[in-house]
Amino acid sequence: MNKTLFDAGVVDYIVIIVYFVFVIGIGFLLKKHMKSGEDFFLSGRSIPTWITGLAFLSANLGALELLGMAANGAEYGIMTAHFYFIGAIPAMIFLGLYMMPFYYSTKIRSVPEYLKLRYNEATRALNAVTFAVMTILVSGISLYSMGLIFKVLIGWSLTTSILFSAVVVLVYVGLGGLTSSIYNEVVQFFLIWLGLLPIPFLGLHELGGWHQMLAQLPGSFGHLWGDTMHASQNAMGISWIGIILGLGFVLGFGYWTTDFLVVQRGFAARNLRSAQNTPIFATFFKMVVPLLVIIPGLIAAVLFHNLGKTGGPSYNLALPMLIQRYYPPGLLGLGLTAMLASFMSGMAGNITAFTSIFTYDIYQAYIKKEASDKHYISVGRWSIVIGVIVSIGTAYIAGSYPSVMDYMQTLFSFFNAPLFGTFLLGMFWKRTTAWGGFWGLLCGVVGAFVAYFAIPAEFYGSAQAGNFWRALIAWVITMVVTIAVSYFTKPKKKEELTGLVYGYSEKPNYKHLAWYKRPGVLSIISLIILVIINIWLW
Repeated sequence: MNKTLFDAGVVDYIVIIVYFVFVIGIGFLLKKHMKSGEDFFLSGRSIPTWITGLAFLSANLGALELLGMAANGAEYGIMTAHFYFIGAIPAMIFLGLYMMPFYYSTKIRSVPEYLKLRYNEATRALNAVTFAVMTILVSGISLYSMGLIFKVLIGWSLTTSILFSAVVVLVYVGLGGLTSSIYNEVVQFFLIWLGLLPIPFLGLHELGGWHQMLAQLPGSFGHLWGDTMHASQNAMGISWIGIILGLGFVLGFGYWTTDFLVVQRGFAARNLRSAQNTPIFATFFKMVVPLLVIIPGLIAAVLFHNLGKTGGPSYNLALPMLIQRYYPPGLLGLGLTAMLASFMSGMAGNITAFTSIFTYDIYQAYIKKEASDKHYISVGRWSIVIGVIVSIGTAYIAGSYPSVMDYMQTLFSFFNAPLFGTFLLGMFWKRTTAWGGFWGLLCGVVGAFVAYFAIPAEFYGSAQAGNFWRALIAWVITMVVTIAVSYFTKPKKKEELTGLVYGYSEKPNYKHLAWYKRPGVLSIISLIILVIINIWLW
């Protein structure tokens, strides 16, 4: 891929420059409102549902979604949609109905803080450190992706492109904190759709429609479930058991219910019902995202025969190549800005999560316990600087992987899968003890790393299949160790667990509200739509 891939004109550059000025301007406008730690880190818990819901989705609609899912679509076919239909929707609903009440009602400021209350300080510290490491590694994916776009757009070196992208995110998040990130994410959500929605329609029109496109692809590329009875029948090399248990249950629930990057958006909601509806509201948009990313991947697989092959362009460039193919000057700037918006959204989400965890769960917990809000906001801003600088280094790690999606899921199997086991037992089994939680989480993380280095990807059939099974292995280790240690250690008393465990908590009641405001009703509607889509794409 050389610097002449995109023949950008003056109008294209103007569109991109206006966008960068706009997002930085939001940071400057919001800076004066950042008067307390809750304002800077949690947006004062005052954001309405529709904004937190779109921000919840947009924070995840970063490089993973655009470059990664388009790459996976080109590599594995329509089965990539399982990351949405099985790997996201059920977990987002579970988060809203069952886990958000624990998070929001206890007024915790982060996920590790819940682990401190439910388990002990050691469990909190372990999660804070591992999450901080994972967040910076994931942030590097967005930074690498932004740098790659600048490189192919105007011919800058990758290093120059990465540094420029890092400075832009640093400025607007450092000024406005989470609020700046959330409002920019909402703008970025609409910009992403406006900029990229023409691609699937233009591509399908060129190829003669859906069925004509599938006729030019391997047979398994057009089926969601039909070729999953045996792993050898599909390009992903995974059976339906691995999809349901590895992706749908462990990786999906592990990410959407415990990853502070997305959960933090719910914390910013104005009340408990809004916090619960935040992920549920986002499910309706999440189901449509495959149209924006996976179908373009299928189109790219037909149009670019050397994609992902030796000597050919990386799968990660499937979407940029389609933008170059279909967008004339002017519209090209909009398409590229949409991609840059998604990368910035993903990176800013990771950075805001990192700074909250570092400030509250590392700095305040172990370095300086008593200080003013002004001091902690200052520490938060400096941690943003640190996070961005480290992300610059991790961007090169992301660039070494042929698919950023494979890299992302590898990280999730290390950190999120064991954490989900810790949360599941902690929230729904009263007998789980403090040290059971700590040793279970530690053994799960270590077990995932051991499995990664001891069992080669070829054993599973593909890198993605390896991620699914490794996540399941890590989750099982966490569950077994936690249960075993809990039977040999003393559990906490009932009064210590009130509001932290499902059996000792008040259940919110919304029967007096209209149906469209009730989390339970909205969840049922979302699940019905999900079933219909799965049957249609069977």
